Amino acid sequence: MPVYQFEAMDRTGQEIRDVIDAASEEEAQNTIRQMGYFVTKLSLKKGVQAKAVGVKRKRPFAFGGAKTKHICTFTRQLSILQDAGLPILRSLKILENNQKPGKLKNALMDVCDEIETGSTLSESMSKCPKVFSRLYVNMVKAGEAGGALETILQRLSEFLERSESLKRKVKGAMIYPVAVVMVAIAILAGIMFFIVPTFKKMFDEFELKLPAATQLLMAMSEYVVSYYWLMFLLPICCWLVGKIIRKFKHGRMGYDQFIIKIPLFGGLVEKNILARTTRTLGTLITSGVPILEALNITRETSGNAMFERIFTKVTEAIREGEVISKPMKENSVPGFHPLALFYWAWTGAFPGIMIMSVALTSGRGVNTKKDASGKVVAQAVKKGAKPDDGGALITVGLGAILIGVVVACLLYMLKMNSRVMDDLVVNMIDVGEETGELDTMLYKIADNYDEEVSVMTEGLTKLIEPMLIVFLGVAVGFIVISLFMPLISLITSLSG
Repeated sequence: MPVYQFEAMDRTGQEIRDVIDAASEEEAQNTIRQMGYFVTKLSLKKGVQAKAVGVKRKRPFAFGGAKTKHICTFTRQLSILQDAGLPILRSLKILENNQKPGKLKNALMDVCDEIETGSTLSESMSKCPKVFSRLYVNMVKAGEAGGALETILQRLSEFLERSESLKRKVKGAMIYPVAVVMVAIAILAGIMFFIVPTFKKMFDEFELKLPAATQLLMAMSEYVVSYYWLMFLLPICCWLVGKIIRKFKHGRMGYDQFIIKIPLFGGLVEKNILARTTRTLGTLITSGVPILEALNITRETSGNAMFERIFTKVTEAIREGEVISKPMKENSVPGFHPLALFYWAWTGAFPGIMIMSVALTSGRGVNTKKDASGKVVAQAVKKGAKPDDGGALITVGLGAILIGVVVACLLYMLKMNSRVMDDLVVNMIDVGEETGELDTMLYKIADNYDEEVSVMTEGLTKLIEPMLIVFLGVAVGFIVISLFMPLISLITSLSG
């Protein structure tokens, strides 16, 4: 028969620790209550094998991972059940039964089985790293050590809810701009596919001399029609190359430095990381996690190589007896990184590269001459014959590449020495260390940056909308003017 170890309180409030033989947890609880004790903790004695408890339950198939919002809800419910005084195993089984099939339900089944064999809650959760992160496990461990598991779970649920709320706010704000961009791309692609080729055929029949703008439009139309698959392949290739480069230490550092300094969106990413890391560190310190362990966990959850370097330097400095604020200030300057410069240069050169690709691959963006049959020249052009004045587009493309690279490199030189942790963060952490209120100051920093992220997200959303309207208006206006200029010349010549 399984042996359970329990902690309970008698009627005088004295703590009782003992073991009891029972066929199940329910029977053990009833027996302890009949003895006049109030159960505070009940678990299977360590060393008891899982087969003594019963056959391991079959896990349903689960696709994907556990959603953060489901983990938030589970944590909040577990804190309420613990606050009500229920044993941890019973609380977990209640929540596991209420879960829908998925990763979280399977993880809770594994946790329950581990606890029945005598493991603690933190030890059981650490064996499900895809559901319960290191931060989650360490906070639960601190709660178990301090005897305030329900309080720690409440703080953890608040932390997860704040993080998820900020994430949903940013994603929700980006839905409208992304939808507008997709519609704009669809409209322009439809014009390039169906409308412009019709005008091109008409201009060829009348042997019109096309203006430069119309030649460029025709070249772009043929490029889109002939190489439409690049619209899908190019983003995928860029994403794969970026993933491969980020697999290497220096590649990841260069990419992450580029991301946090890119215009418009870089500031949003930087402040979002600052809000998340300071709130994580503050929550861990409040929960009683040792400072070095808290810094290591915060470093792993930052998600950015630049911030990982900062927290690594801070950890090394603390081991040598220094405070947090000094190494944080000294190491928060990104400095020069060749791969970061490469990303900036590539971004600046991209428009020019696209113009060059249009000029080199398209044979329809220029005037065409036909013989008596009208077939020989047209066939040569379709096979990629060099355009009459394709050199003009190549020159424009080279100029755009040169200007874009120079401007991007200058911007990088200006931004590479700007600190990612400003004086507000450093000074508040310094004050928190001096007054012994470091966790409070970290919460204030996180609240401040959460508010800034919300304001920046709202501002960017309002800014992107008119920019997209202007871009779409300019693009459609360019198409209309480019098509009507030859028509005006045609009408003028016919009326003459």
